[in-house]
Amino acid sequence: MALRLVADFDLGKDVLPRLRAQRAEAAGGGADILEDYNGLRLLNVERNGNIVYTYKDYKGNVVFGLYDCQTRENEHLYTFEKDLQVVSCSVNRERTLLAASFVQSTKEGRRNELQPGSKCLTLLIEIHPVNNVKVLKAIDSYVWVQFLYPHVERHPLPASRLLLISEERYIEQFHIQVSHEDGNRVVVKNSGHLPKDRIAEDFTWAQWDMSEQRLYYIELKKCKSILKCIQFYADENFSLMFEAPLDIPLNDSGFKLVNFGYDYCQDQKELSKHPTLCVFTSHTGSLCVCYCPKFDSWEQITYSVFYFHKGYSKTFTAALGRAGSPLTTGITFLNLDYYVAVYLPGRFFHLLDIQHPDLACHSLFLTGNSEMVDLLPQNPLQSLPGSLVVDWCSGKLYRAHLNQSYLLQFLWNTCQDCEKMAALHCVLSCGQDSRLLEDKIIQWISEPVPACHSFDLIQEFIVASAYWSVYPEASHLDRLLLYSSVHTWNEEIPGVTLVTEEIALPVMRVHSFKGYWEKLNSNLEYVKYAKPHLRYHNSVVKREWQDLNSEEKTGKRRSVAFVRNILDNAAKVISNLEARTLEPRLAPLLQEEDSPQRLLMGLMVSELRDHLLRHLQGMEKKRIEHMALSYVSKLLDLMCCILETSWKKHNLQSRILCFNRPASAAESSVFHIMTRILEAAHSLFLPLPPGFHTLHTLLGVHCLPLHNVLQYIDNRVLLLTETAVTRLMKDLDNTEKNEKLKFSIVVRLPPCIGQKICRLWDHPMSSNIISRNHVTRLLQNYKKQPWNSTIDKSSFRIEFLPLNYFIEILTDLESSNQALYVCEGHDHVDAEFVEEAALKHTTMLLGL
Repeated sequence: MALRLVADFDLGKDVLPRLRAQRAEAAGGGADILEDYNGLRLLNVERNGNIVYTYKDYKGNVVFGLYDCQTRENEHLYTFEKDLQVVSCSVNRERTLLAASFVQSTKEGRRNELQPGSKCLTLLIEIHPVNNVKVLKAIDSYVWVQFLYPHVERHPLPASRLLLISEERYIEQFHIQVSHEDGNRVVVKNSGHLPKDRIAEDFTWAQWDMSEQRLYYIELKKCKSILKCIQFYADENFSLMFEAPLDIPLNDSGFKLVNFGYDYCQDQKELSKHPTLCVFTSHTGSLCVCYCPKFDSWEQITYSVFYFHKGYSKTFTAALGRAGSPLTTGITFLNLDYYVAVYLPGRFFHLLDIQHPDLACHSLFLTGNSEMVDLLPQNPLQSLPGSLVVDWCSGKLYRAHLNQSYLLQFLWNTCQDCEKMAALHCVLSCGQDSRLLEDKIIQWISEPVPACHSFDLIQEFIVASAYWSVYPEASHLDRLLLYSSVHTWNEEIPGVTLVTEEIALPVMRVHSFKGYWEKLNSNLEYVKYAKPHLRYHNSVVKREWQDLNSEEKTGKRRSVAFVRNILDNAAKVISNLEARTLEPRLAPLLQEEDSPQRLLMGLMVSELRDHLLRHLQGMEKKRIEHMALSYVSKLLDLMCCILETSWKKHNLQSRILCFNRPASAAESSVFHIMTRILEAAHSLFLPLPPGFHTLHTLLGVHCLPLHNVLQYIDNRVLLLTETAVTRLMKDLDNTEKNEKLKFSIVVRLPPCIGQKICRLWDHPMSSNIISRNHVTRLLQNYKKQPWNSTIDKSSFRIEFLPLNYFIEILTDLESSNQALYVCEGHDHVDAEFVEEAALKHTTMLLGL
């Protein structure tokens, strides 16, 4: 399945064997050993990953234990010698204090003796060693407890802070000072009067983020839901970070807590009758609120995701597939960093891209007829920070990953364009063994896969892979670089309809930001002020590149330093390309100068670097330069890898381009893949590896009929580079077919190349072209002079007055302007050469 859950902790494997061993040891091997422990269940997962659990011993006493995720050892915390039902429990960072709340027993008509008349008892217990017990609350409503875990290096801390959440809809923070007595014994100072703060009141929903030490809660003001967030700091302070209006009805939803441990009061089988709400964040500065109202239909389900960092919400309506069968579990939202997984066991599975949620095609939507849906856990799961997932019912803690192997297989097998797009981005975002993943995708691309009608598969792969290769290096690259070649998507997603609406942005209540809050505020500012489109597109260098190419042809150059910097950038890219592979490449790329492509890649590096410098002002210039070089190098390396894979697959090696035999099917396949690469690069104006055009043209001439070759040349699919044409002139013999090809190519060459190429073709036609160019150059500034009627006929091989007169004029021009009209590389072209070419041409025309 697409979601891979790796068990980090299992009560049945990590705790139960130890308890059985202890009981066997205590019984001396003679007493019966129970197969299970009464009430063994998970209670809490603390910030450091340690897990608090509880069970009842054979006397009915409540026992608290801790599983250390680092040492993978179990530790006994405390035994409460009463038969009570545990509501909540938390242990402080130093493992010196335990807070727990109980539902007092009514067994056999007896109430708890500690606080008669109360329903829930909340205790603070000294456990290093076990000593005093203080009653924090004894009230008729449920209470949940949670110690704060400040991220500090100092150990141990002189104080602990405890959150107390009451069903009466208030949250308090207790400040607990401790002291050390008689060595290592830890006791609570002034336990009779613990200072406390009222954190929140009149809330209807709350969620705890144990990793970032944040508290989210919702207040109802004038029948409107207001989401608030409190950030707790290591110095015992806290701040209200933001307020955000939520357009969701919570008036009659009751009281709900998320991530405060296992809620044994909630009947897990009745979850479908209650709304589901959770807040997800990521290190990129995203803030999402996922909401699903209580179900009112067995045929479809509606849920909403509020992308606050983007300024809009999306409401999804999904078909449930198995119509008529009742729902026994609620919807599950899981935070997977760049994605949010939404699924209903056995019905549907959605992977929502929260970093790039604009287009539906970047998210994966699967319905109940998919194997992926049926393989997901049937128990309700709770998402914790750090891609952790807890199954309270079975007592298991998982680490969730996207299953790369499954997604690759799905990518290969699916026929839907939207699913191909989504699966491709899911795979590339995983970030593990990226080179291996890319190689597998390239192998798939090289196969004759069904065409994508909605997007260019190679183009999308190149753009997305290059984006993800540099994305971890800086924040906000999603709005500075292209992450997809597709900008609009109007096709329907099977089984899903969605509606997008603008939403009010959170109002930040602080003015100094660090870490996550700085990134979130930057995202909100970007949305608020509707900044122009900032994503880099290489078309910005098109005119500059064309100007440089024109200067190259005319010999006129602007600043030498500017051009040298551009070529230095290109040289660094080529060096990166050569360093990315240990074995020599089989495909003959990077073996020629290819000045136009070097200029284009150098310009792209320069322009991209300037673009990033403008918008990443807090980053070092060297890091940005390295990022620009890495990005351009990655684009070109992917193109080389696609061609190299195809080359190896067809085992071309040295047998390539033997013009004395027909083209093979392997050569035709490679030509086809090169044409696809060219098309992918062309619309985005991306550079190509030096030598690409030469190889592509030679393959095209070898594989295509003459009329197709000329059509490709005229439409600039095949580019006549000097290297390619030179090889054609040398390798092709002068059969009638090849003469037509050579002439058709020569007449399409620009003059600067045509002069050189004609010298390589020993043929009357090439002599004719050379002569015409020579005459044109000599006569371009010629002024007619009075005619001298005396011509020395003895100096001409044939008596033909017009030709004799014309050659005499050329001879005079050559002699008077010898230095001006010397053509570099064509020192044997003169009037005599022109005369000979003219006579040969006339002879051919007359059929003599």
